[in-house]
Amino acid sequence: MNYNYHTHTARCGHASDAERDYIEAAIAAGIQHMGFSDHMPFLFPDGRESESDYRIPVMLAEDYFKTLYALREEYKDKIELHIGFEMEYYPNCFGEMLAYARKLGAEYLILGQHFLDEREDVSVRPSKLTESEENLKTYTDCVVAAMESGVFTYVAHPDLCRFVGADSIYYRETARLLDTARETKTPLEINFLGIRDGRHYPMEKFWKLAGKFRVPVTFGFDAHDAAAAADLTSLPRAMELVEKYNLNYIGEPELKKI
Repeated sequence: MNYNYHTHTARCGHASDAERDYIEAAIAAGIQHMGFSDHMPFLFPDGRESESDYRIPVMLAEDYFKTLYALREEYKDKIELHIGFEMEYYPNCFGEMLAYARKLGAEYLILGQHFLDEREDVSVRPSKLTESEENLKTYTDCVVAAMESGVFTYVAHPDLCRFVGADSIYYRETARLLDTARETKTPLEINFLGIRDGRHYPMEKFWKLAGKFRVPVTFGFDAHDAAAAADLTSLPRAMELVEKYNLNYIGEPELKKI
């Protein structure tokens, strides 16, 4: 594996180490194509900043690009660097968020649907245990609409929603997500953070169904520290899922310009 497009920086508030350390670790691990995709700064349509404490503050957005532009030039003979964001899809303000990402200069976007709506300080988090059919449906609605927008390179941890209600409901909504991924040719990520941290994802029942839909599948380190930018130790588990469920692993995804 010589690529990784899911990398964070300390600016988001829950990652550590300098960007240079991530890059050095990636080079040492044989990564040739690397993307930084930290959690995107978010402005509400009325100009207020998101009250979430897990994304880049707006005041640090320009520094994010300035720092990475300089490092890209410095390391251009050793690794190919791309700069983008991990972003949610919120129907009420997607247009404004996309315009802001373009204004800042993002090369690509990956979808990470960590909340169900833009009121992030009070919004439901899909990663929390839920039996709510409404929550699962809202999560699926957001991911489906994001893929249909055509601007996301791939969906990060698509199995993030931790639904523990009726299997019939889970399979109905997941099938809807997978059918859209197949029709839009949007890759779905097996997330290495979930593997190395022992989280509830990658979720077996999700990927079992994904194999039947033959959706494109890719990998992402979801690095929040320099060591994780070289996380090849999670690769065997990811490949085990690919082989077990006959997944359509495409390797490195093609970056979609926004």
